[in-house]
Amino acid sequence: MKIDFNLNGVQVSVDKDPLSRLIDVLREDFGLTGTKEGCSEGECGACSVLLDGKLVTSCLVPLGSAIGSRVDTIEGIRDTKLGSIIIESFANGGAVQCGFCIPGMVISAYCLLSSNPHPTEDEVRLAISGNLCRCTGYDLIVSSILDASRRLA
Repeated sequence: MKIDFNLNGVQVSVDKDPLSRLIDVLREDFGLTGTKEGCSEGECGACSVLLDGKLVTSCLVPLGSAIGSRVDTIEGIRDTKLGSIIIESFANGGAVQCGFCIPGMVISAYCLLSSNPHPTEDEVRLAISGNLCRCTGYDLIVSSILDASRRLA
């Protein structure tokens, strides 16, 4: 089935089964490998993307859900003003070690700061609560998101 959607600001079309997983289409058909597959159960957040501005785990989203929608991946937000600020804050704040979880963390931070540019620490922790990090630890990630928030002022 032909499926049309907006991917990172560009109209795209793909001929796939609408029950295909969004993560597989992003990685295999469009080469957007920044979206990682960790648990395949929607628990780790490594595959997080934005679907019409809403944070979703793409390993659980059927491609058919993207019909006529906008999908934003780490590749799409990294060069935006907000995305650049978040990524720079992560790098400067020591919030990156292995990097596997970071695209999902950045997407989660982007989603939060897009709607709430000056969150509290508790709001940041809640926003990233669907993301697992085994290396860096959450304190450096939280402080980096708060730093990005301060830089938005």
